[in-house]
Amino acid sequence: MEYLDFESPIKELQEQYSKACQIGEDSDVDVSNTCKQIEQKLLETKKEIYKNITPWQRVQLSRHPNRPYTMDYIKAICGDSFLELHGDRGFKDDKAMVGGLGKIGDQSFMIIGQQKGYNTKTRQYRNFGMANPEGYRKALRLMKSAEKFGIPVVTLIDTPGAYPGLEAEERGQGEAIARNILEMTRLQVPIIVMIIGEGASGGALGIGVGDKVLMLENTWYSVISPESCSSILWRSWEYKEQAAAALKLTPNDMKKLTLIDEIVKEPLGGAHHDREATFLAVTRTILKHYDQLKNLSPDELVEQRMDKYAAMGQFSG
Repeated sequence: MEYLDFESPIKELQEQYSKACQIGEDSDVDVSNTCKQIEQKLLETKKEIYKNITPWQRVQLSRHPNRPYTMDYIKAICGDSFLELHGDRGFKDDKAMVGGLGKIGDQSFMIIGQQKGYNTKTRQYRNFGMANPEGYRKALRLMKSAEKFGIPVVTLIDTPGAYPGLEAEERGQGEAIARNILEMTRLQVPIIVMIIGEGASGGALGIGVGDKVLMLENTWYSVISPESCSSILWRSWEYKEQAAAALKLTPNDMKKLTLIDEIVKEPLGGAHHDREATFLAVTRTILKHYDQLKNLSPDELVEQRMDKYAAMGQFSG
């Protein structure tokens, strides 16, 4: 298990606990009381640290290398029922954007999301979770197919942003994202959006318009990353912590501003500490919100979705 800088007290206690237990196994000395004391202190330390977490620390947790990615959720939730679909029928198959048909419980869904890599090779293969225009066009193709057959859509967001390369701009990155936003507002099937990691900029918005928008507890959602914001405002990345606080990018901020519908609790320490519990919470939340949407007519879905987004940003002085 990798530990972040602010988790160093937890790391030290974990090492003490492991050493004490090892001594007990290697000798006849009874260290059970010592182990219990360390275990209790470890739990208290975890609660104290994660209770007072800062926005920047939450950003760090969302990027934790052991955190589950989109395909981890799909495999856990859908099992063998998932059928991945490829290509945008125009240019090529974008490996940073994955999607296909799968069953959650007894209900079929079109599931779409950004996929990051686990090591240097797969990170390059997945382009670090940054989709090109063909990725967003593939996502739109799958959503329109779902609409044709009356299948609800689930999107899983985890991206540092859409790919900003010259070739992406040449192929119409901005247009592809804008087209997705337009089409998602009027898609005639339920759309459930779940932010499972980073939700940055237009890269997130390109698959982020939904009837229900949900965030896992240790994620973030913003028009720009804290580092990029810091580099623009202060000409340096050194002020990323202040930028993270000013951007109001945490789930609690998003909920307070009524930009999302629900915060999904994670196990103590983050989703990577108990993947199975996280997968179960995500499954239950998706099905709960689908039950609220499944009996609405297409016209009612679109009308409510339009009203939801039209109401965002209202200010009364």
